[in-house]
Amino acid sequence: MPIATHTQKTERQKSTSVVAVIGNPNSGKTTLFNALTGLRHKVGNYPGVTVEKREGALISEPSIHLLDLPGTYSLSACSPDEQITRNVLLGRMADTPRPDAVLIVVDALNLERNLFLATQVIELGLPTIIACNMMDIFAAAGHKLDREALATRLGSPVIATVGCRREGLDELDQALRSLCLLREHRVCRSRAWTAPEPLEKEIQSLASAMADCAYTDASAVEGAAILLLSEGEVRQDDHLPAVVRDSLSASLRRLIDERHIDVSFELTASRYAWLGQLVDPCLTRTKGRMLSRTDRLDRILTHRLWGMAIFAVMMAGLFYSIFVLADPLIGVIETGIGWTQAWVQRSLPAGPLQSLLANGVIAGAGNVLAFFPQICILFAFLAVLEDSGYMSRAAFLMDRIMSRVGLHGKSFIPLLSCHACAIPGILATRTIENRRDRLATILVAPLMSCSARLPVYSILIAACLPGPAWIKAVVLLALYVLGIATALGMAIIFKKTLLPGPRPVFLMELPPYHIPRPGAVLSVMWDHSREFLQRAGTIILAITVLLWVLMSYPTSADRANRHEQQRTVVKASPSADLNERLAVINNAEAAENLANSYAGQLGRWIEPAIRPLGYDWRIGIGLVASFAAREVFVGTMGVVYSVGEHGDEASMPLRQQIATATWPDGSKVYTPLVAVSLLLFYVLACQCVSTLAVIRSETRSWRWPVFVYVYMTSLAYLAALLVYQVGSALGLAAT
Repeated sequence: MPIATHTQKTERQKSTSVVAVIGNPNSGKTTLFNALTGLRHKVGNYPGVTVEKREGALISEPSIHLLDLPGTYSLSACSPDEQITRNVLLGRMADTPRPDAVLIVVDALNLERNLFLATQVIELGLPTIIACNMMDIFAAAGHKLDREALATRLGSPVIATVGCRREGLDELDQALRSLCLLREHRVCRSRAWTAPEPLEKEIQSLASAMADCAYTDASAVEGAAILLLSEGEVRQDDHLPAVVRDSLSASLRRLIDERHIDVSFELTASRYAWLGQLVDPCLTRTKGRMLSRTDRLDRILTHRLWGMAIFAVMMAGLFYSIFVLADPLIGVIETGIGWTQAWVQRSLPAGPLQSLLANGVIAGAGNVLAFFPQICILFAFLAVLEDSGYMSRAAFLMDRIMSRVGLHGKSFIPLLSCHACAIPGILATRTIENRRDRLATILVAPLMSCSARLPVYSILIAACLPGPAWIKAVVLLALYVLGIATALGMAIIFKKTLLPGPRPVFLMELPPYHIPRPGAVLSVMWDHSREFLQRAGTIILAITVLLWVLMSYPTSADRANRHEQQRTVVKASPSADLNERLAVINNAEAAENLANSYAGQLGRWIEPAIRPLGYDWRIGIGLVASFAAREVFVGTMGVVYSVGEHGDEASMPLRQQIATATWPDGSKVYTPLVAVSLLLFYVLACQCVSTLAVIRSETRSWRWPVFVYVYMTSLAYLAALLVYQVGSALGLAAT
């Protein structure tokens, strides 16, 4: 990758300083980053990759920009996240110049392990500050740390912080500003530890080759040489200069092939041995180990039996609240949508503009917005799990199941994230080092029911399935369980066929428990829910407008004249049921216009393929439209029944329109059996073009997204077909 030139760096330093923020996962790095930037950061991707890039200006000094690097335990590039972090610190990341300084966040309770990463960063020659975080829990455990002694030994300031309480932020803020003002860049520090003699010889040889070709700044060559050697192989995606690649290959050949040295192990052992000697004089630990609150809770929450039971109760409570707590708010929004439609119809003269606004925009995007309360509840629940520290326990509980199906324990959190949205869930698989395990997780991730499916589930369950709220909650829970079970089943198949490999080993840190912070939970909930609103206001709005056009055109003067003549005949012989007779003609005209529209023609063209599933051509329009985004199905049905009906029926809540939809013979379209068939289809189908695009980006091949779409659509069709045909054979079709 290109190196930022000295001229570019000099020009940038005149106006701004860039401080990279780095730390182990669960060290509180992002909490400190958010506190220092005031949540006024921007999020993008690094050029050419899908790794998230978060930047924000320091509140007290806007000329200092913080760059939040992905959390990592080491700079040895075993995953895309780690590779990005290493390349940024070495100044070898496109469009991201080398930072001027580094803020290293360490967990005080796990000092030696966190300092492993810190010393790797320090050896790259960048000015550093160490934020020793979670000092409240550290002190509560009875430990003491001589920060001044530790700072002297490391050669970097050590500042005590409690990120969630904003303690130590003023001192940290001042230290960052002082460090950037001093401009003591690229400080070459002598390494305080040594590796075995053969390794030391190769470190110096590789560092010399790096210096000769200006691989990175002179202050970083020795640290960079150690990082490359610790990986134990020459990676094709590292973009190394030829002289460095040749030198690295020669060094590894001499160490591994000739001397049979485990390079990674020896370097890691040497560093940890030195870290023990460095930390021990500075740290006073309690002699007796006190059983902390976290330990006491873990005895219950990570118990093989009670832990799973509590997790199951929590998930059941979530789905119950989605119906019970959100339903009144949904009713209010639906009432507002109906009132707005009626107001538009009264205020504007009949014509295309009135129909577009009332039957297109409001009926389409508005009916999707009705499910916003449920989306908020789902994201708030996930935010509470994350902020409390319980998310890692859930991964620990599920590891036994995950490993049995061949998935890595680290797959659980990406898969759980997919319940919010498959896109960040797929991106989160970057933390899985093994390529086959990562690919297997990506292939099954879209089977996890995401928030986009929730409006579809909710409208069908509420409109078509009988029973009280708790039964509907059980059905909703069953849909999520079905998605999970199918994902695990497909993972077994993939790991035994396409992606065979040994059962992965799972190591994961369990962070201490915290009482969820309302501000942080609400912030996360709003950030993710806002994306849903943005989709409703952009993609879904655009699609519903397009659908309205396709459902309203082409027009026919002959049809219009024929129905007008019918209305004239009815008006010529007035009777008590005049309005009802006119409404029948108006509805017949609207239905005929819809059936002959472009969308109606498409729906009728695909109806033979979906009729065995119990679906009519109107549902077919929804299936096609929802390929852009699953929740578009709700908006599509809103447009279909608004364009296809007239008068009060067009302004009824969508749930009522679906419940009363009929076939030409008068029988109900959405029987409970059809609803179950349709629910199964949406559980298993990959109706999301954005997800397929991310799979293409992550796998760098069109083969895998095409495979995902084909296998998931096939599963969905066969499951829906089986349920409807067996149910019909048992006489359940009309019930």
